[in-house]
This record gives sequence, structure tokens and C-alpha cells, in this order.
Amino acid sequence: MILTAPPVTAPIRTFAALGALVLLAALSGCATTDSGAGSGASAAATAPAEADASASDCAGVNVVVDFGTLDADTVTNCVDATAAIAASAALTTTGITTEGSVEYGDAIVCRVNDRPAADETVVVDGQESFTETCASMPPAYAYWALWVKATPDADWDYAMEGLGTLEVEPGQSLGLVYTTGTETPTPGS
Repeated sequence: MILTAPPVTAPIRTFAALGALVLLAALSGCATTDSGAGSGASAAATAPAEADASASDCAGVNVVVDFGTLDADTVTNCVDATAAIAASAALTTTGITTEGSVEYGDAIVCRVNDRPAADETVVVDGQESFTETCASMPPAYAYWALWVKATPDADWDYAMEGLGTLEVEPGQSLGLVYTTGTETPTPGS
């Protein structure tokens, strides 16, 4: 699935939400919301403002997981890599986990590191609050998005392919952001 622009209208947001969630299907590993180092990774959790600074210090692949309105610390890790690696492997190395849905299985992801939790009410201004059951698609106004950054100084862009096929190279960054409302925040913003 290719996403060419951030969601703008309700039908496009629905499509973008599906696409963004499909991008996350191949994750596994141990759940952490702290900076704990994954196997083979050197890690340092940073506040969002520090995320870009640490990206320039990372000789491998910089991974940023921004929980947005879910009130959890942003996870920033540097994955040791000397050649291109699968995006899913980079996330697994940092201890990031995901959960799919009953209807779509691992084709979509409704949770990253168990967030939003099954008993957590998600509140988005101007929208109906809900509790994510992972039964089907999450609403278009609250979903996980996958981002890539070509170099530490580049802007974040939506990933153009899913985690199953996306490869990232040393010097690049990979980000997940819990996106709510009509804004499309970038990792660590």
C-alpha cells in the first residue's frame, strides 16, 4: 500500500488509516515504553525535542515511537546496522510489539506496546470517544502511522511501503506515531 500524502478528508483519512495500519503488520518482540536497550541496540530514551539530536549521533538506524495523546514516553533507540535491514527487524530489536485485529489479523495494527490498552478510553477532540477492542479497523481519527526519514537533516515522510518489505539503511530513521484528529504529527513533534 502506498501513501502519497497525509490524510485530508474523511474518505482519504480512512484510506490512510488503513494504509498506515497495514504498514505495521510484521512486528514482534518485547514490550517496552522506556529506553531499555533491545538486543544488539544501544538505546537512549529522549524527550521529543531531543529525538532529532540523537538521530544525528546514530550510526545505524534511528527508531522513534511517539505515543502522541496516549500519555507514554517517546521511545528513541539506535539500532546497530552496517547495511540495509528490514524495518520490522529494526523495531523488533528495539523491543517494540504490535497487535493486529480480529477481523484483519496482522494486516493492520491497533496497538503498539499494548497502547491504546484494551481498557483505555481514547479521547479525540470533536470525535466520539472509544475503547479500542481490536475487533476491526480503528477509527480514521485515531491510528498508528509509519514514517521514514532519509537522513538526520531530512523531513519525515510517510513510509511508501509496509514493514514487511520496507528496508532502512544506516543513517535513516524509522518512526511510529499515534495519530489523532485531523493533524498528522511526525515522530517526536
